[in-house]
Amino acid sequence: MLKNTLLVTGTAGFIGSACARLLMDEYDFHLVSLDALTYAGHLSTLLPIMDNPRHTFVHGDIADTALVTRLLDEHRPRAILNFAAESHVDRSILGPETFVQTNVVGTLRLLECARAYWNGMDEADKAAFRYLQVSTDEVYGTLKPEDPAFTEDTPYAPNSPYAASKAAADHLVRAWHETYGMPVLTTHCGNNYGPWQFPEKLIPLVITQALAGGDLPIYGDGMQVRDWIYMEDHVRGILAVLEKGRVGERYNIGGFGETFNLNIVHTICDTLDSIKPRSDGQSYRTQIRFVKDRPGHDRRYAISPAKTSGELGWSPRESVATGLRKTIEWYVANGEWVKQVKDKGFRDWLEAQYAQRMAHGKGLAASSAQASGSSAG
Repeated sequence: MLKNTLLVTGTAGFIGSACARLLMDEYDFHLVSLDALTYAGHLSTLLPIMDNPRHTFVHGDIADTALVTRLLDEHRPRAILNFAAESHVDRSILGPETFVQTNVVGTLRLLECARAYWNGMDEADKAAFRYLQVSTDEVYGTLKPEDPAFTEDTPYAPNSPYAASKAAADHLVRAWHETYGMPVLTTHCGNNYGPWQFPEKLIPLVITQALAGGDLPIYGDGMQVRDWIYMEDHVRGILAVLEKGRVGERYNIGGFGETFNLNIVHTICDTLDSIKPRSDGQSYRTQIRFVKDRPGHDRRYAISPAKTSGELGWSPRESVATGLRKTIEWYVANGEWVKQVKDKGFRDWLEAQYAQRMAHGKGLAASSAQASGSSAG
């Protein structure tokens, strides 16, 4: 018999940890959380719930079929939520094989473990079980300024190795439903942001670099458009899909936060000017540096959550303005956490990714080495 337990993978990452914390704070599920603790997985993101008796953390890989099978047999979860993924586009361009291994092979093996587990259930438990795949809007490709937002019917057209690996995983999930009848759900979201995000993504990178006195690298002209969603709003959308979504369907979860990347950077600088001004009186905007654009950079994403809102009654609680301010205030107040995650591996990646693209300025080698949670001098 199934228990009121969820197996959630990738829980030491940004969105997975947000899901784990929310499950412990606002729901009565028991949680078995699985994470391989790669470069972007940090147990510190789970510290608020590590001692919760309803939470069991397991260090392991979704591609480890023996481990996953044991966890399913032992804990008898009613659902699997797969957050585990390599997720940064720039890293996928530098090294795509890791993304195929985790996002494609890992998903394949997790699906096969789930199928064997599901096949062993009685009919009532089979009907109640769900496998939910957390995907991205990047599988849809890019949009022109005049194009309507992505819907669940938008054809896949991935443009980066990361997006291609997630698209492949999505197709596997769909095939396991169509071929084997497995009760699956898939969600797609826009760009997530919020506390605890590893500082390689745009928003935490800009905040932490600004506070460290470093350059703020902006790809191209900064006029790329993204649909931003606060991570807790995304998680609540996923849980709404889990509870009320129709089996075999895909659901878009968007934050109604479509805006230019450069606007996001300006807002971060202006907010920091207000809450933690530089000691020299200058604006953080003076640290902005435009760098060479990355290959295959999608110009615009916009995702319509109309189906999710209409069918499931979900809507985001945070606007970009309110969510971004909460995020900035968290990073200002949590400089020690930033220091812990900005280790040598992160600095080496930052140098490899941006240093040769700097159009001018002192570069990121020096600024990343002094990265911390302190204000600029």
